[in-house]
Amino acid sequence: MSVVKINVLTVPAEQRETLEKRFAHRAHAVENSDGFEWFELLRPVEGTDQYLVYTRWRDEESFQAWLEGPMRAAHRGEGESEGEGGQRPQPAATGSTLWSFDVVQQAAPKGA
Repeated sequence: MSVVKINVLTVPAEQRETLEKRFAHRAHAVENSDGFEWFELLRPVEGTDQYLVYTRWRDEESFQAWLEGPMRAAHRGEGESEGEGGQRPQPAATGSTLWSFDVVQQAAPKGA
């Protein structure tokens, strides 16, 4: 079965809009990756400053290939416009933790 990767991003309130805009600009960056199955950016509603970046992959190898290729390039700023003064924009998140899971059970609505 699939693997799920959840990147837990600590984002101060004043950086939320920045983070969401950056993800919106990269919305399709992961979709063509081999083994990619699903993506969601989850905004906290109450009691936390942590966003969850949920991705689902066919297998660990597919995730690692994306991580070492397109993801690494994106975080190096390739294809990104520079900020004021010709510098790369500062990260919106102040912290990041990666959680990994194997999917052992799943359900979907009937007919889906």
